[in-house]
Formats: sequence, C-alpha cells, structure tokens
Amino acid sequence: MAEQAEIFVLDNGTMQVKVSNLGCTITSLSLPDKHGKSDDVVLGFDTLEPYLKGAAPYFGCIVGRVANRIKDGKFTLDGVHFSLPINKPPNSLHGGHKGYDKVIWEVVHRTKGDNPSITFRYLSHDGEEGYPGNLMVTATYTLTSATTMRLDMEAVPENKATPVSLAQHTYWNLAGHNKGDVLNHTAQIWADHITPVDHNIVPTGEIMPVKGTPFDFTSERRIGELIHEVPGLGYDHNYVLGSGEEKGGLKRAAKLKDPSSGRVLNLWTDAPGMQFYTGNYVNGIVGKGGAEYGKHAGVCLETQGFPNAINQENFPSVIVRPSEKYKHTMLFEFSME
Repeated sequence: MAEQAEIFVLDNGTMQVKVSNLGCTITSLSLPDKHGKSDDVVLGFDTLEPYLKGAAPYFGCIVGRVANRIKDGKFTLDGVHFSLPINKPPNSLHGGHKGYDKVIWEVVHRTKGDNPSITFRYLSHDGEEGYPGNLMVTATYTLTSATTMRLDMEAVPENKATPVSLAQHTYWNLAGHNKGDVLNHTAQIWADHITPVDHNIVPTGEIMPVKGTPFDFTSERRIGELIHEVPGLGYDHNYVLGSGEEKGGLKRAAKLKDPSSGRVLNLWTDAPGMQFYTGNYVNGIVGKGGAEYGKHAGVCLETQGFPNAINQENFPSVIVRPSEKYKHTMLFEFSME
C-alpha cells in the first residue's frame, strides 16, 4: 500500500522547514528578518489537498526524472528512440504528466536536534513517463546550521542508461510569501552566459554572453529593473554557472536579497546550470492564509543540468549509466544585510 501524503517539520529553533513526502515538497520555510520577526518565505498551500489536486505550478517540489523542457518530448539514447508525454505542448516538461513532484516518496531516515534532517527515497520504474530503466532516487534535506539548509539528491540507474536531471522548484519571496511580487528583490548570478531559447522556451543550443543584455546579473541589481526588456513574460532562462567562488565542492550560484526585510539567500551548488524563473505564469492562485499569488510573486533558482541537454551534444551530458551515480547538492545559506 502506498504511503499517505503528509508534512514533516525540521526545526532548529531559528529556522523551521515543513516538507512533504509528496514530491519532496517544501511547503513552508520560516526564518527571522532583520527585526527578528519570522516570516514564511516560500509560496505554497496550508494543506496537501491543493498539491494532490494539481493546483500548484510546481511549488516547492523536486522535479524529475529530467527537469525543464525536452524538445518535442523526444530523444535518442544508444540508438533507441524514446517518446515522452507532451505535458507542456509542444514539449515534455519536468518529467511528464506524473513526474517526481506528484508521487509519494518513502521516508527512510529522520534525525532531530540541532541539525535535523529527513531522507526520502523513490524507485522510478522502467518506462515510467517514457523514461528507460529503473532509477533509485534519494533526497535529503538537512538544517546544517541555524540559518542554512542543505539538499543532497542522488540517483542510481539499476539496469539501463537514462537521462537524469533533478531540480528543486521552490518559489522564494524573501519579504514573505504574502508580500506581493519580487521585482524589488535584488539578484546576483555567478554566470557570464545563458542558453538562449526559442519561442517555446527550449534552448537553441547557443551559449550567449549576458554582458550588455537584460540577462546580466553578474553584479547585484533589481530583478524588475530590465524585466520588461526580456522577450515573453519575464525571466525563464538557464544560466551557465561557473564564475563563482567555491567551497566544499560547491560553487556560488546566486544571491537573492529583499531590501525590506534584510533577508539574503546565498545559493551554492555543484550543478552546471540554474533556471532563473520569475513566476511569470503564476496568476491568481490562492495560497497559504488566503494570500493571493500573482505574476512574479516568487522567484525560482532551479539548479539543474541544461534544459534539453539530451538533444544538444554541446551541452554537459545528463546521461547516467548503471555503473554511475548522479549527485546534485544545493546549499541555501540565509543571512541578513
């Protein structure tokens, strides 16, 4: 019998994180501002019912087997052609109709105390949403310090080579989930290039310098400053990471800051790319405490393999073979300024 969807709490006295075994979803993350007032800084719902009903545009979850878009839902691996569900026409997005965000994971380990953690596990079967081979996936959330959360994701193919690229899809609003849009947040992204996209938001294969474009966040600036110059509804682009400092095998990917609360999020990762997404399609969703989330109500910093990498030879490979292990770590470091 499948386990029930439920919410678990990680609390170290300063920061409290609520996370569900449904899609490894962060439903709430609360931490103090510069005045010591605690706010919940992620978009989401008070109960699991809206998540189960599909009302969330990937709020807070882990997406996979392959995050982001695969062009036309097709790829070829070792001479075999695969077709995936077209759940975001004309492409396959975030693992298909029932990706990892919509399944119940098994809770395999929990710890409490100063560094509480929870580990989830999911066995993705051969042929699930069109992908080849059995894949054992684990995800561990740990509060590593008073104001730091770490996520370690791993995946091991059991019998066949398969593309794997997981992403954590939390929508952040450091002012508080119910405080309107994030256009006054500042962002800095340690990337000199993006992978530009076609009209269906699939990378063209090109690697484009950000210098002199509205995509340039190499120095800190307001998210809303040049968003009107971005084609489409806002930012929804993969940044090529790598220009940041490193620590503990992770490179600095992004810094997000809300001037009103003083909250800062520094994100570190070992992934090659990061989707910078400004909640362009969020529209009139009623979330926690009756808050209405509109366009740009949150920003996603989804570290990942490059979108559609399975079909682009010049992108870093997302293929993992049975003798290999996929690993992906994110470190969310909160502070005040």
